[in-house]
Amino acid sequence: MAERLLDDQIVEQVRDIFDKLPNDVAIIHFTTERSDCMYCPETRQLLEEIAPLSDKLHLEVYDIEADAEKASAYEVNKAPATIIAAYDQGEITNYGIRYFGIPSGHEFSSLIQDIMTVAERDSGLKPETRRFLQSLTQPVHLQVFVTPTCPYCPRAVTLTHRMALESDKVVADMVEAMEFNELSNEYGVTGVPHTDINHHKGTVVGAVPEEHFVAEIRRALGM
Repeated sequence: MAERLLDDQIVEQVRDIFDKLPNDVAIIHFTTERSDCMYCPETRQLLEEIAPLSDKLHLEVYDIEADAEKASAYEVNKAPATIIAAYDQGEITNYGIRYFGIPSGHEFSSLIQDIMTVAERDSGLKPETRRFLQSLTQPVHLQVFVTPTCPYCPRAVTLTHRMALESDKVVADMVEAMEFNELSNEYGVTGVPHTDINHHKGTVVGAVPEEHFVAEIRRALGM
């Protein structure tokens, strides 16, 4: 049996947090047997250690090749991939909150925060940010490149994920920069957090306030 990734203290802390979850959450995970997937086994193990900490968490695990139809339905084209979605009596509402790569180090806190946010079904964003996001008519794809050692990255990740919860036009990805090195190079990532908006249409470097992010999305969309 593999050595546990979460020690007893962290397990108890997370269990205490999850005790307060008001609604059910689906954790949909795509993995692969391919040897070139750097942290696929560890990512799956991490989620399998988290899921039993609350009866409100529902973990589904798929193989990106064997379950290609399911991967296509969730628009997942690389692994490891994890989607945090609402779960209501077997019905899944996908908000476009996605992780590509292992949510370890500082990003573990993003994962826990996202589970709480989705359980609450409330983005917690400012009223003006909500109004802007709800007025969107064009799709917005946000890719936040991170590393596990970056202390500022979770702020950018959770902000973009809250935006995805707020608007069905927004899809927000955490991308672990070292696991997806070619993608990082394609988007010119030299420091993290680095957020790409709509594939080179806009860029946000660093963890910035909501207003700054909204302004950059407006600019990228030509609004």
